[in-house]
Formats: sequence, C-alpha cells, structure tokens
Amino acid sequence: MEEVETVANTVWDQITGVLTMEIYNGKSLADLLTLEALLSLLGSAVGAALILILGFIISGVVSRRISKIGSMHASLDDTLFVFFGNIARYIILGFTALFVLNTFGVQTTSIVAVIGAAGLAIGLALQGTLSNVAAGVMLILFRPLKNGDFVQVNDVVGTVKEITLNYTEIADLGNVKVVVPNSEVWGNTIKNYSGYKTRRAEWEFGVGYGANLAQAEQVIRDTIMSDPRSHSEPEPFIQVNNLNASSVDFLVRVWCASSDYFQYQADMKRKVKEALDAAGVDIPFPTRTVFVQGEGGDGDADSATLAAQ
Repeated sequence: MEEVETVANTVWDQITGVLTMEIYNGKSLADLLTLEALLSLLGSAVGAALILILGFIISGVVSRRISKIGSMHASLDDTLFVFFGNIARYIILGFTALFVLNTFGVQTTSIVAVIGAAGLAIGLALQGTLSNVAAGVMLILFRPLKNGDFVQVNDVVGTVKEITLNYTEIADLGNVKVVVPNSEVWGNTIKNYSGYKTRRAEWEFGVGYGANLAQAEQVIRDTIMSDPRSHSEPEPFIQVNNLNASSVDFLVRVWCASSDYFQYQADMKRKVKEALDAAGVDIPFPTRTVFVQGEGGDGDADSATLAAQ
C-alpha cells in the first residue's frame, strides 16, 4: 500500500507541476483552464478572426483598385500597376498577421526584427534578381521602349515582344526569341527605331563626270518624290556632295514614316538606278589601268584597262 501511495503522490506532484508551470503570457495551464481565461481566449480568437477577415478584404480591395489604374489610362502600363497592387496586398496582409499575434498577447517586436534580418539576407542573396525587378519597374514607368518597337539593345536588334518585371523579350531579325535581363536593358544604350513617327532616309548616287548634273538631279528628285512614302516636309536635300575619282556623288536625304524606312530605302536604290539608266545618265564604275613593260626593257609599254565591278 505504501508503494501505491508513493506512486500516486509522485504522479500527483507531476500533474501539479504541469498545471502550475508558466506557459503563456505569465500564466500557468491551471490559470488558462479557468472559465475566465477560456472566455478571454475565446474573445481573442474571435477578435483575431475578425481582424484576419478584415485584412483579407481590405488587401483584396486595395490590390484591385491599384491594378485597375493601369487599365483606366491608355498611357499607363498594366504590368506595373498589377505589381504595385500585389505589393500593397502583401504589405497589408503582413500588418494583419502582426495585429493577430498582438491580439493573443504575443510580443511582435522580436518577430519584426527577425523578419527584417531575413529580408536583408534574402535581398543580398537575390541581388541580381532584385536589380532586374528594379530595372523592370523603371522600364515600365519611363517607357523608353514598348511592345512592338523595333530596337537595338547591346548587340540585339529586333522587335520587342514583351516587357516583364524580370526580362525583356525581343524577336531578332531572324525571328529568334532573345531574352534580355532588364538590368542589361536599362543599364545600356537603347536605340529605339520606332521612337519617333518619322525617320530620315539617306542615299548616295554617283554619276559620270560627263553627265548633265542638273538633269541627273532632276531625275533623282522626280523618282524619289513621286513615291507616296516620301515626305515633302521637311524639305528634301539633294545636292552634289563629293567628287570621287570616277564619279560625281549626289547626297540625298528624304523623310519618311518610321514604319516604311527599311523597305523604302531599298526600293529607292533600285528605282533611281533604273530611272538614271532610262534617262541616259552615265553611272560609272571604278576602272584600273595596268601598264605591262615590254621584254626589251626600252620603256615601251602596252596598256590595258580592266573594269572592276
């Protein structure tokens, strides 16, 4: 009987120790099992649930409102405001979580410090990715290029297909998909050939020294300006620019729409060449004279003129 009583006393002492041990906010389990404590805990749980529901509702409303700003204005980019909406949503949810913990009496100061340290460590680890995101925000905000623009970024030349927060997708001249990190796009020189509505095309056409320069100039002017893609304003520039070894060169500068530039420039080269031929204007090609010394070494020479295409 004494052994049973001893065991019973030991068990009771252990139960008492568990009940009196401080486990939450300076209170023991025995204190928490009282009716007053249970009602207080229930009230905290209800309050936390209300705060959590309210936080989800507010974060969703704010996120949607910010995201809609981009779609309401044509000059603004949807991607950027969707990103800002998501950031606002997560910030609100983060504060909601802190309020819920405070409702149960949890001290959140240390938690905030831990989150800050973890955020710093994550930021250092993802430095490259975050720089791409920052550059993506700048690209979308300041819009040095947009979808559909024909651009040159570093050595990549092509049409912009998509700009995300991490990378820019370009279809090059061979229609090959090229993905460029945004940090390399924003941190380098961007040539946007679609940035302005008009561009100035430029050619050089050579005629022979015996050609009538006024006639040649008129043929060039009439041929180019008869094309509907040629702009009369600003005034076209067609002047003799250079006296080469075998030709008199005309420099021609005419404005056109940026979308027509490449095909327009190629078409005019052929049309002007055909027009000059039809008008009988000589278009010279380089020649070279070769002197062959005779076998007798008396200085007599035979000469031949070779045409070099």
